[in-house]
Amino acid sequence: MPKSQHSFTSIRPKGEALVWFTGMGLSVGILLIIGLLGIILKNGLSMFWPDTIYEVQLVEGSTAGPRNGQNFAGAIALERHKRLQEATNAGLTSEFQFFAGNKDAYGQMYHYVDADQIVTDATGEPLFTPASGILQLERIEFGDALGFPLEIQLADGTTITEPEALKAALFKTIEESNERLETYTKIEKKQIGRINSKMESIRLEQRALREELGEAAAETSPQIQELNEQQAALQAQYTELAAEARELRERRHQDSLLLRLATGEERRISFENITQAHFPNEMSLPGKVGFFLKQIWRFMSEAPREANTEGGIFPAIFGTFVMTLLMSLAVMPFGVVAAIYLREYATQGVIVRAVRISVNNLAGVPSIVYGVFGLGFFVYVLGGSIDELFFSHKLPTATFGTGGVLWASLTLALMTVPVVIVATEEALSAVPRGMREAALACGASKWQAIQRIVLPASAPGILTGLILAMTRGAGEVAPLMLV
Repeated sequence: MPKSQHSFTSIRPKGEALVWFTGMGLSVGILLIIGLLGIILKNGLSMFWPDTIYEVQLVEGSTAGPRNGQNFAGAIALERHKRLQEATNAGLTSEFQFFAGNKDAYGQMYHYVDADQIVTDATGEPLFTPASGILQLERIEFGDALGFPLEIQLADGTTITEPEALKAALFKTIEESNERLETYTKIEKKQIGRINSKMESIRLEQRALREELGEAAAETSPQIQELNEQQAALQAQYTELAAEARELRERRHQDSLLLRLATGEERRISFENITQAHFPNEMSLPGKVGFFLKQIWRFMSEAPREANTEGGIFPAIFGTFVMTLLMSLAVMPFGVVAAIYLREYATQGVIVRAVRISVNNLAGVPSIVYGVFGLGFFVYVLGGSIDELFFSHKLPTATFGTGGVLWASLTLALMTVPVVIVATEEALSAVPRGMREAALACGASKWQAIQRIVLPASAPGILTGLILAMTRGAGEVAPLMLV
């Protein structure tokens, strides 16, 4: 036998070549995942970093920019090459995407400008000069505003124009405005909300008494009169709190800032529309890092605004967590118990095989089908029945017969229970038969063998099924749009 053939046959049974190939494939997969996560983190986290704002000077006769040829200010969001299609100017040229803000003034916040439309320096490169003293405002509506602060006008008639005093008053007024916002939001949502809840309970009690006693007798009933007195007291508290909240709202609206845009026009912005302000071109590196971390925290802890295009994602995170937790509490017991019965107790016949086929098919049903079923069964049938039995005095206002996190969680549990059943059955079947027989030979009952031997041995597979169910349920959107 030739030496080369002998070497090949000696390596082939060991599988060393396949081990190297599989290891290389694993390495490539890990590198791809790390690269994808790196791209996501780079592009995502860069949105929180305070970019330098430049003054962009356009060449004479240019029609680019937010004001068709007027100089403007903005941060460079993107630089890319653009292929020219004209026969006379065939080739590549650069174009810049600028974040100019001021959506209410310019119509849009981002603008593309070709490199040849920008004034160049001595080397022929586009000339970008950092805008000195420019202010960036984060607003509740219309996105960020970029401009130069001219004056602050307070509700008491005070006008501040001196630069240093204006800067100090700017941050102080924003802080006071945010405190007023927090105060009247707390009044409206908590205190007034609590009063509204009590008044609604009194209204329902009055309605129940009128139905029980009749309209004529109810008017002279001491219980009705007592409820009327309580309602009048609550109404007085409501009026007082509403006036306080309205006064705080008007106070926020009266404070304003006069801002001059880089294009020359002036705009007055109410402080009720400003959430924070910073001078990006005057920030040091530690200041930028602190601002970066603060923006990430705000993104994670605040609610969205402006039709979910700005603000934070806290409600989405909290809602997904609660919904996934309730779904797991519902899907885990039913899925594991069903799998144990199918694998350990049920006679392996035609019916069990049909059930397994049905379970496997249910795992592949589109999520929108489960959403329609959850809307029809959980919301309209089950929730409507609960309202008729236990909350009939509140009808036609629905209590359980409307969409909510409970019905959404049960719908997702119904959608993911086949995943848990299949994974648990696979884990149970992987336990060696000898372990079961050894437990039975030692005098254990069937349930004791399952409880003490089979379930601990199959726990990793069961938890894998639960994790798969949680990931599928947390990523589904179609059922949540309906239920």
